Amino acid sequence: MESAGLWMLAVVAALILATGLPAWMLLIGVALAFAATGVALGRIPLEFLTGIPSRLIGLLENDLLQTLPLYVLMGAILNRLPLADVLFRTARRALRWTGAGAPLAGLGLGVLLAPMNGSVGASAAMLTRTILPRLAEAGVPRVRGAALVCVASTLGVVVPPSLVLILLGDAMLRAHTEAVNATGVATRIVNTQDVFQGTLIPAGILLLLCAFVAWGRNRRTWARRVPPPAPALGEWITAIVTAAAIAALLAGVTLGFLYAVEAAATGGVALFCYGVATRTLTRTILAEILRDTMALTGALFALLVGATIFTLVVRAFGTDRLVADWLARMSGDPRKALVVVLVILGVCAFVLDAYEMIFVVIPIVMPPLLVRVPDATWVAVLTLLVLQASFLIPPMGYAVLMVRHRIARPIRTGRFVRALSPYLIAQLVVLALVLAYPPSVWRGPGASAQALEASPPPTEETDFPFGPQDFQIETRPSPSGSGDSDTR
Repeated sequence: MESAGLWMLAVVAALILATGLPAWMLLIGVALAFAATGVALGRIPLEFLTGIPSRLIGLLENDLLQTLPLYVLMGAILNRLPLADVLFRTARRALRWTGAGAPLAGLGLGVLLAPMNGSVGASAAMLTRTILPRLAEAGVPRVRGAALVCVASTLGVVVPPSLVLILLGDAMLRAHTEAVNATGVATRIVNTQDVFQGTLIPAGILLLLCAFVAWGRNRRTWARRVPPPAPALGEWITAIVTAAAIAALLAGVTLGFLYAVEAAATGGVALFCYGVATRTLTRTILAEILRDTMALTGALFALLVGATIFTLVVRAFGTDRLVADWLARMSGDPRKALVVVLVILGVCAFVLDAYEMIFVVIPIVMPPLLVRVPDATWVAVLTLLVLQASFLIPPMGYAVLMVRHRIARPIRTGRFVRALSPYLIAQLVVLALVLAYPPSVWRGPGASAQALEASPPPTEETDFPFGPQDFQIETRPSPSGSGDSDTR
């Protein structure tokens, strides 16, 4: 019955594709159905089911989850206010000297706003509405504009301090703690701050390559167009102040000077004040913003609850031990195990979005992987790069599906593949660089890089000896910054 957890994953993936029901509903339903079967067959003790509520209560007491609704609120405000349009028009004018002002402005807007949007879907919706029509006005072919929007909407996956990085950092903290407990090796536990800082160099290289692709493919088209009208002085001031404020908040969280909760709350209040001051935030729009925030926040918390129940049942069947045994049997270079897990994550990303991956798949495959590959920061950055690349692979990539769903006229898959190919090549280059050269991941001044060495194989006494309801981690933020947690 140890393989039951893998069958659970397969059933959930099939139901997501076949039914269109919410993922949290399918996760809970499949988990309870398999748990009932396990109890009936004597594979799972009945007491296990009674421990689920206390486990959920302990999970939801994590202070880090306060960031989630605040990020969602910021994304909802950005989607409803004309601020993104102002930023795009001013950046387009400022970058006209490059010969590709509109495409570079669209990519820059993704860098600035995608980390604050909360999800790839929210970023795709906002950027499709804001950027795509103006790229067409600038003479950029529709398929190239759609490809650029796809890339820009996924930048929140790798540009800190996005919600995806915050949640992945917390998941990596838990997985690394479990791996350290299994091996008995005394080492520093990775935290969210490490993941933030680790993505800086790879994300910077990726952004430079994507900007080069956007410039090279569109500069001639843009040069034939009439220059855009100059924005008013007030729009320049608004754009400069907004860009500087957002950059300061993102940098403060990434470098550890601000908590993610504090930065998100500050950004939400600032956006609210901007809407009131400019009279663009009416009572009707505010009601829509609050409704969208509550709906998406509720969906994410429901997903977290469903994923927690699902992974507990998977552990009860012993599937995590089965995965650990498979990885332990891969002798030789631990990179082999790493590549296998990355391929699995990439395949799962065709069906699951980033949050489902973090809540469902990461807790199962990451602890045994970190037993073989102890550099948790490096593994986390590779995971993010694989997820982002998977979201852009047509026709099933999540960002591709979201953008194609929102454009009026359909785009042929072949044309979309050709338009996205240069960006995908750039991502694969960065992924290969990070995989081949681990020092490209910056650990920050407070974190020491761990050598890429295979840890001693777990013995029977230490091979993940925690039950699904016994393993708990208490985290509390440290004063040094967002996500830097003490583990006890």
